Amino acid sequence: MARAENKEMASPTAKLVADVAKRARSRKKLTQEQLGKSIGFSAAAVSAMETCAQPASDEMLVALERELGDGMGIFEKARLYMRMETYPPLFKDYALLEQAALRLQLFSITVVHGLFQTEAYARALIGGGYPPLPEQRVDELVKARMVRKALFDREPVALIEVVLEEALLTRVVGNAEIMREQLLHLTECAGRRNVTLQVLPLDSGLRGEQAGLYGEISVVETPEHEHLVYLEAQDESLLISDPAKVSMYSQRCAKIRAQAMGPRESLDLIKRLAGVEE
Repeated sequence: MARAENKEMASPTAKLVADVAKRARSRKKLTQEQLGKSIGFSAAAVSAMETCAQPASDEMLVALERELGDGMGIFEKARLYMRMETYPPLFKDYALLEQAALRLQLFSITVVHGLFQTEAYARALIGGGYPPLPEQRVDELVKARMVRKALFDREPVALIEVVLEEALLTRVVGNAEIMREQLLHLTECAGRRNVTLQVLPLDSGLRGEQAGLYGEISVVETPEHEHLVYLEAQDESLLISDPAKVSMYSQRCAKIRAQAMGPRESLDLIKRLAGVEE
């Protein structure tokens, strides 16, 4: 009965993957055990995937593409849609834009931006939120967040410019060791040629100006060279395409970058906070 219920509750992509995988396996005259052995999973795991008792993981989809895909890319494409179904509904549209972006201009004020989070930091952040989430849902969201990092190594390369408010670098998420690991990860990210990382200092308003007081901003340049703005607050999100509003937010991002420390100075600060000795 549980399997029947899972089958009904399974997502459209999970059902499609199950059907295509079963048909492809049968066409190749493979048993579930034989397919499992060739892709590094048990026969029970293959059966669970084919009945939708347990949707295919990202790792299984990669292996299925290798063994059953026949060069068509069906299971590879399914990875994207399975990932989209994991994200909260309000984030799905932005997630697609983010992965295809030519350029991202990001400003984070409360926590490290999701693209730059370590797994431990993301787990502490997602698992420690309110209302509490079931552990399985926490696992799903953490994995989905980690998969977003593929953008860093994507071809064609994406230009990523991020400004982090200084306070979030000292705001403990999880524990001190998780924070130190996160800071060290930021130093590694800053070394990427396609990443510019800056810190907006706490005293940036000393001269009477502080462009970052209104909250976080994400400006996306699409492959078609359109510009969109994504905003988030208290589990609500807004995707803005109006040219006048996008221009205003882009100008605000530019002002925030101008008020931030330079990349080298920012990197030095992060290293000091992580306890790295020069």
